[in-house]
Amino acid sequence: MKKIIASILTVATFASFAFMAMGSGSSDDTTKDIVSSDNSAVAEGVGEVVSTASSTPTIEEQVLVDTAGIKITAKEYTTDSIWGDGIKLLIENTSDSDYTIGCDALIVNDYMITDLFACDIAAGKSANETMYLSSTELNAAGIDSVGRIEMYFHAYDSNYSQIFSGEYAEIQTSEFSNMDTTPNDAGTELYNEGGIRIVGKTVDENSFWGTAILLYVENNSGRNVGINVDNMSINGFMMNPVFSTQVYDGKKAIDDITILSSDLEENGIESIEDVELKFHIYDSDSYATIADSDPIVFSAQ
Repeated sequence: MKKIIASILTVATFASFAFMAMGSGSSDDTTKDIVSSDNSAVAEGVGEVVSTASSTPTIEEQVLVDTAGIKITAKEYTTDSIWGDGIKLLIENTSDSDYTIGCDALIVNDYMITDLFACDIAAGKSANETMYLSSTELNAAGIDSVGRIEMYFHAYDSNYSQIFSGEYAEIQTSEFSNMDTTPNDAGTELYNEGGIRIVGKTVDENSFWGTAILLYVENNSGRNVGINVDNMSINGFMMNPVFSTQVYDGKKAIDDITILSSDLEENGIESIEDVELKFHIYDSDSYATIADSDPIVFSAQ
């Protein structure tokens, strides 16, 4: 199931990147602020983080992983006009087996970021690949200067048997001393319990798949968590939202709840006014439930 979900999310991410490359996207006229909630208050954040021009980061060549016959070396920091920033990797397989290499998690300046990285490598072969950092998510988090990149690598063989997982590596770029980790947490606080804080930021009625409700999530619970949405309604009509985010302990995320255009059209909804939902929060390692929130109600203007 996790592989299926990962494949779907990868397709969605590539589609979003392609859409942006064509110059399309949302306009300010279709974006609303989340302004009220029955059980929340305005978050006392710093507001939107304003990006400023910065130098293109550089990195020193360094070995990130060297285990089970797999060696991953970071060669250089690169910037592509379409795909954005990334790290060029040399992957060497000195084992007798074919492997698929990927990431369990990618974290930039303490924000969880979607990685566009997967590499199939045959026994005894090498490969040059680039791990791209989602420019959309960097911008949403207000990251204009990449200072630290944390990666958790995994490897599977041709039978989908796990060879290793959670192999941690960290890169500090030339911009490390300029790294800004100020939380982009302005908005309406929807949930704040047990070290897990969720802030509603905006509602975009012209996102790629339909409508997107942008959230800021901060995790200081002492464990890695996953968050889903249950029992969601818009203007009183039940919806089937697309949302699943994972936030490691001590980290932050900017992610959105997607409501498909087809769901809105079937219920005759032309504008998002009132939203009700519950958050399901669980331990992402054991899948044990941490909390199921009470119904949370908010509106958008």
